[in-house]
Amino acid sequence: MLDANKRLLDEFQRDFPLVARPYAEVGKRLGLSEVEVIEAYQNLSDEKYISRIGAVIAPNKVGASTLAAMSVPQNRLEEVAEYVSSFEEVNHNYEREHDINLWFVVATDSLMH
Repeated sequence: MLDANKRLLDEFQRDFPLVARPYAEVGKRLGLSEVEVIEAYQNLSDEKYISRIGAVIAPNKVGASTLAAMSVPQNRLEEVAEYVSSFEEVNHNYEREHDINLWFVVATDSLMH
């Protein structure tokens, strides 16, 4: 396996950049372009070294309803809140004065929705 692939697997299992363009940030840290990072992750997925990139939620910790939150730049708060509310599973969201400033409730009729 190429050194860059090993670094993609090792260095970004935790603390994956939570920014608008995470693959560009990963590339910046590794000296790669955003496109090279995306292609490398796609190849790792195709070769079954990874199954997905996303949040890990402990089993049985989120039920059919849960409170969730995210940090959103103030100048995009209204836009992101509108997008979040576009999902039928989100019954409301609200702003809090904190770095983690957009809170919302996600509810489904079952755990396998």
